[in-house]
Amino acid sequence: MVWQTILDLLESTVRVSPPLIFAALAGLFSERSGIFDIGLEGKMLAGAFAAGAAASVSHSALIGLLVAIVVSLLLALVHAFASITQRGNQIVSGVAINFIAAGATVILGQAWFDQGGRTPQLAAGERFTTVDLPYAQWASNHIPVLGPIYEHLISGQFWLTYLAFAMVPFTWWVLYRTRFGLRLRAVGENPAAVDTAGISVTWLRYRAVMCDGILCGIAGAYLSMAMAAGFTKGMTAGRGYIALAALIFAKWRPVPVLFACLLFGFLDAFGIRMQGVPLPIIGQVPGQFVQALPYILTVVLLAGFIGRAIPPRAGGKPYVKER
Repeated sequence: MVWQTILDLLESTVRVSPPLIFAALAGLFSERSGIFDIGLEGKMLAGAFAAGAAASVSHSALIGLLVAIVVSLLLALVHAFASITQRGNQIVSGVAINFIAAGATVILGQAWFDQGGRTPQLAAGERFTTVDLPYAQWASNHIPVLGPIYEHLISGQFWLTYLAFAMVPFTWWVLYRTRFGLRLRAVGENPAAVDTAGISVTWLRYRAVMCDGILCGIAGAYLSMAMAAGFTKGMTAGRGYIALAALIFAKWRPVPVLFACLLFGFLDAFGIRMQGVPLPIIGQVPGQFVQALPYILTVVLLAGFIGRAIPPRAGGKPYVKER
């Protein structure tokens, strides 16, 4: 019984973590280039709405995913234009995107579908389904411990879940083993040196923010076409901010980002499972407290266990080319 409870909790952790992983890696690309992005939440929310709306109209999950990426990418370009080209305040730009997405998704959802800001319920062919790996059931029945882990944690996940976990080593390879990654990290630390080498700081930062937009779009599509069967008002529920907290907690490094997102995903899954469950001595815990538990523990972890997190030195600072 205890083993099954642990397995169910870990399975829930794997299910709820991909949006955090995608969003945190999105922020990693942007902030490593020196562009702070508070707008992860807004781009995820816009992507989730775009995916749900496009999938319900086109009856295609793939089209929903592509539209989510395009919409999130457009918002990312707006942030890039304001922050890089116009040298505006990056925090203000990100917050503005969050407000725009929160309002526009409800207004458009009500205008287009007349369902209180929601999109229609997605049918089986309009959303992503789980992938059953070979011999999962056989392994669970014949191999103790490892068999159930293979069936419940590795098999039976959405393909976007596998993509999220694969993006971590891919991001590490891009940042630390490619010319683009080397320049990206350099422009976040010393853009003047990169400019002196004849590399366009503006174009490099634009590409980083575009990577940010693509990943946020995928995160949003996962919410509305995998975790749920359609878009609902405010369905990101602060996940963009938690992803940003995970990024800081991981000190802007890809592999620690994965573990930080899994930790916050575990807290989220734990909070979901604890709703309505009486605790020894304490008894019934109010549902509102259980729902707030992941966010409370997020603040506690960041305040007490992160140590000193030093962002990229050029982060948040517009670059002005010296003449």
